[in-house]
Amino acid sequence: MRFTPLTPRSTTQTRPRGLRLWSLGALILASTALLPTSLSSAQGVTDSSNASALPGLGGAEGMSISAERRLGDRIARSIYQDPEYLDDPLLVDYLQALWQPLMGAARARGDVPPELAERLAWELMISRDRTVNAFAMPGGYLGVNLGLLAVTERPEEVASVLAHELSHVSQRHIARLMTREERMAPWMMGAMILGALAAGSNAQVAGAAIAGSTAVAAQSQLNFSRDMEREADRVGFGVLSGAGFDGQGFVTMFDKLQQASRLNDDGAFPYLRSHPLSSERIADMRARLPQGPVAPASAAGPITGANPASAPGAAGLKLDLPGLSVGLPATAGRPGPSVALHSLMSSRARVLAENGPDRMRSWLQVGQAANAKPGERYAAALSALRLGQRDRALELAQKLRDSATPDTRFATDALMLELLLSPATSPATPAQASVLAELRDRFLGSSTRAGVLLGAQAAMASGEPQRAVSRLQTWVVLQPRDALAWQTLARAHQLQGQPLRAVRAEAEARAAQLDYAGAADRFRAAQSLPVAQRNADPMELAIVDSRRREVEALLRESVRDEEESKR
Repeated sequence: MRFTPLTPRSTTQTRPRGLRLWSLGALILASTALLPTSLSSAQGVTDSSNASALPGLGGAEGMSISAERRLGDRIARSIYQDPEYLDDPLLVDYLQALWQPLMGAARARGDVPPELAERLAWELMISRDRTVNAFAMPGGYLGVNLGLLAVTERPEEVASVLAHELSHVSQRHIARLMTREERMAPWMMGAMILGALAAGSNAQVAGAAIAGSTAVAAQSQLNFSRDMEREADRVGFGVLSGAGFDGQGFVTMFDKLQQASRLNDDGAFPYLRSHPLSSERIADMRARLPQGPVAPASAAGPITGANPASAPGAAGLKLDLPGLSVGLPATAGRPGPSVALHSLMSSRARVLAENGPDRMRSWLQVGQAANAKPGERYAAALSALRLGQRDRALELAQKLRDSATPDTRFATDALMLELLLSPATSPATPAQASVLAELRDRFLGSSTRAGVLLGAQAAMASGEPQRAVSRLQTWVVLQPRDALAWQTLARAHQLQGQPLRAVRAEAEARAAQLDYAGAADRFRAAQSLPVAQRNADPMELAIVDSRRREVEALLRESVRDEEESKR
């Protein structure tokens, strides 16, 4: 969307047919669930949310952590290149504010041992798809559709889904399924990869190919799938409550999905296909809730205190950074964002997932009412921008800022800056220029990913690319897997007239998304620049030479893995 620098995509572009690679998570879970299974190797799994240790489903001895990670990386590489993949810094920061407490609780409980925490990706990937879905993939990659954010009303509902998917990963369910019958594992993984790639053009054909290749022993497969769901529920509930979230989120999310499935069975809720609900699962979650009144929802402080990208799982950015704040400041002993902030982010997801102008016109009309709620006004402002009504969008965003509470201040300011950075048909007024300069300076000093990237774009827009370069260079040193930051840095170097550094940043962006062939090509392009441009920056040229060798080694390794998987 090209309606904002943060989401580069044209509003006139139609969504590709099919679910593309984002059907992969459901396809993988569905296809692996079809493998012949045996539950004879159960082991005990400690559940801190229950006094008793309930049986687990056994280990994944047949598939190493390294092999699972390599498989996950291959899938992630394709997803990064899919048009449905969305790196929206505001939504990434928001999901990380939910994810980090969950990950911390899982590690503290022992659900995620140090080796697993270090060697898996623990990366959240967002899809533009408006269907209600989330899924776990091999190697610690987790997918979240915009539709899931759009239909939820409270942050703990999203947190419950993330906790459930985290538990699928921590219990290595996919690896268990793929290794339950070792004779099938090699060609099964090949079928999954081919099916995932085929989903880019025809999801139905891909799903049929995967399901058809493994349709054996249906009843035992279904039982195993249910056992996995129960384990993910049980472990996930412990993680959710251990992180300080209200466990009621599990129950309300289950109720929401169950009601939706009764009212709408047109495929808009694929989460129910790959995670089938049952009255037993819902009753089990209700039984785990503490007796007495439900604790109030989180009322955490603003997202400005967060540095979501500094924790494992932040859009591929896997660093623990001492001295930087991690997560939202908690209020009343509870982690994560407030209900008010969730309302804004849910509205953002709803608009970003929509391509049709009719819905956006409807949201614009609702949001202009005098008694419009903040979430409705946020959706109206973003819809107005996408409909080409920038001035009206700015007017609505200012009303939203005027009524903002401390916990939503950053989100409303970010929306205003996003609108100011969008293309304008007329020169900026003095008032708009003043607001842009104020927000630019504040965001450049932010520790959040969204703040850094918006501040850098504002610096470039106001003719100060050096400020953008200075802030982004510090950021990518700490967050070398941040592809969008490298892309933004490349534009800043171009504005400075530094082609060598710009091309190198483009190469680093490719490498951050595991596209080693593309990265090597860009590094070679940097080495092929005119002699005068290369010699003007000998230190940067030395870095380019070194990084080219490193990336080419990674490329050879990935090619070798691809060849071995086909044998």
